[in-house]
Amino acid sequence: MRPLRLVPDNTNIQFMRGRFAGVIVSAVLSTLSVVLFFYPGLNLGVDFRGGTLVELRGPQALQTDAIREAFAPLGFGDLRVQEFGSPQDVLVRFENKTQVQEGQSRIAAQVAKMLPGVEIRRTEIVGSTVSAELFRSGLLATGLALVAVLIYIWFRFEWQFGVGVVVTLILDVTKTIGFFGITQIQFDLNSVAALLTLIGYSVTDKVVVYDRIRENLGKHRTMPLRQLIDLSSAVPSSRR
Repeated sequence: MRPLRLVPDNTNIQFMRGRFAGVIVSAVLSTLSVVLFFYPGLNLGVDFRGGTLVELRGPQALQTDAIREAFAPLGFGDLRVQEFGSPQDVLVRFENKTQVQEGQSRIAAQVAKMLPGVEIRRTEIVGSTVSAELFRSGLLATGLALVAVLIYIWFRFEWQFGVGVVVTLILDVTKTIGFFGITQIQFDLNSVAALLTLIGYSVTDKVVVYDRIRENLGKHRTMPLRQLIDLSSAVPSSRR
């Protein structure tokens, strides 16, 4: 029995026909994403803003209004409640102006008083200094990943290929940042890990295509570059 193939063998899409439209649309979206990065900005999580994260689990569905009412007397600042996995689990995020031990004890006492039966599964308190360092470290990790990719592609292929990879990676990363900016999905350390994963998958895809371009350059020396790129991006036939 032949395996199921979602894309037929020898599928040849003429990608280069829409190269100008693709580059223009991608550049415009990336430019808008940079604007969104500064305004309205990213919805930074506790990892980057500093503050308190509390994970609660109740015997039944937890009500947002009840949670807000329970934590309001603490005066910890902006409060955000988010469902986490199921209606019985929620994440509570707010700014914290107290010491770590004092904050944890006040949270535990308030939950026991106002939310009987609710379990505190974890409490994380991050200071502003630590959060700023984490944000800088996250940006530095992403930047170093791009530099490492450029060096790898430069030695693996040629410098032109390396520049092409880095430019497309910047476009991919900026548009992803723009998605976080426009949707206001929380941006935390997990988001940085997702960006690094995106870079890894993107590089892997381009290395495969570049290998085929280099191979086809030796086989089809007189073929126009546009046609050769389309040929290298085509789905190969399966081996029998």
